[in-house]
Amino acid sequence: MSNSSLLAPGSTLEKRYRIIRELGRGGFGRTYLAEDTNRYGEHCVLKEFSPVVRSPKAAELFDRESSILYSLQHPQIPRFRELLRTEIGGNQALFLVQDYIKGQTYEEILISRQQQGKNFSEAEVTQLLFQLLPILEYIHSKNLIHRDISPDNIIQHDADKLPFLIDFGSVKQIAATALFQFNGQLDTAIGKQGYSPAEQMRQGKVSPASDLYALAVTALVLLTGKKPQKLYDVNGKTWDWRSRVQVSQNLGTVLDKMLADRAGDRYQSAKEVREALKDPKLSQIGSIISQMVTMNFVGRPFKNFTQTATNNHNPVSQNPQIVKNTNILKLIPWKTVASLSVVLLPGMLAFGAVKSGFTLPKLPELPEFPELPQFPKNTSLDAEIARQEKIGKRRKNLNIEPDIFYQKVDELFYSKYPELQGRTLTDKPEDAEIRQKWCEVAEDFLDNLEKGGQL
Repeated sequence: MSNSSLLAPGSTLEKRYRIIRELGRGGFGRTYLAEDTNRYGEHCVLKEFSPVVRSPKAAELFDRESSILYSLQHPQIPRFRELLRTEIGGNQALFLVQDYIKGQTYEEILISRQQQGKNFSEAEVTQLLFQLLPILEYIHSKNLIHRDISPDNIIQHDADKLPFLIDFGSVKQIAATALFQFNGQLDTAIGKQGYSPAEQMRQGKVSPASDLYALAVTALVLLTGKKPQKLYDVNGKTWDWRSRVQVSQNLGTVLDKMLADRAGDRYQSAKEVREALKDPKLSQIGSIISQMVTMNFVGRPFKNFTQTATNNHNPVSQNPQIVKNTNILKLIPWKTVASLSVVLLPGMLAFGAVKSGFTLPKLPELPEFPELPQFPKNTSLDAEIARQEKIGKRRKNLNIEPDIFYQKVDELFYSKYPELQGRTLTDKPEDAEIRQKWCEVAEDFLDNLEKGGQL
């Protein structure tokens, strides 16, 4: 734009932010990588909003309406540091300063893979969805809509390989609103063509379902390696992607609903998508899975039960450690859960049913719970469970959300033992050493947090 400021590398703003290089430019100005001389040269991002400062009133509106962005506290969202008002060449300039996330965007990763003839696998895309959906739950709970989800606005952090959601379109919306207040003209579409739904691009209407639509398009692009325009039938207003890639029925069904043309036909919350993405066989006991399985290691979610030293098959109702409710099974004996295997994937643990001679009960069809087998006492297993319970208590004492804690520990675990990525893990004795390694990583992480370390 004509009044956008071109800052030369080496120049300094407010005697603090030294410009390293320009990262990009858009409808509202340029974005720079800088180092904060007040924080030992720590890198940060300066995002300019040049049109906003044409009017003091518009700048005030931006200041007021953007304040909610500074309240965001999530480990996968760059921290917003400050609004920087300064003067460049006699012109007023406004910059939003935020943390710099070092890593590659998923668009860059996809391009690199395509050079090797590869795209993202279903497992990797499913993992990414499970890692991003909690971020959307969080920002939507703050009445914020991202508005601009796409592979180039998701960065895989070099340090822990977690995806970070960057470049909030909601920031641009605030700037556009301020500009509209100034001159009555809104000439910049907020969103990305092909990724954002029609109601957002044409009418400016947004909701959580808008972000979910863009997230689904992102998943398709990563799976197929094709741009959205190559996958969308404009005339039929439908997505033609299934001929490009084969995925499980469950994932395909979820993506199709996220991509519905009408916002009301999509999922209305990120939590709904997370629930739908779970294995259909496990969704019958969804409340257990959400509390005890999702993104957890074998054994670590199972609390408050003991094994009985008997081989008799007694009804569940006779086991005092199993609490019945009309529709919810609160706890499951260890060996029942042993019929689940754990597949170690980078950054998450995905659970799948395996053949073990035991079939999960179809709870909705039964008025009472079926009989479940009892197993002999295993002292070493009891000790392992007790160790994992202790980890859970320490986590709770630090007031850390389970998903955030276990996800971070998993990332540390894979970083320390990269050779275990993709390995299938069971509760068998031969896997005990690996389970103990995970516990050691978790305990070391807790030790650091209890000494005042950062999450």
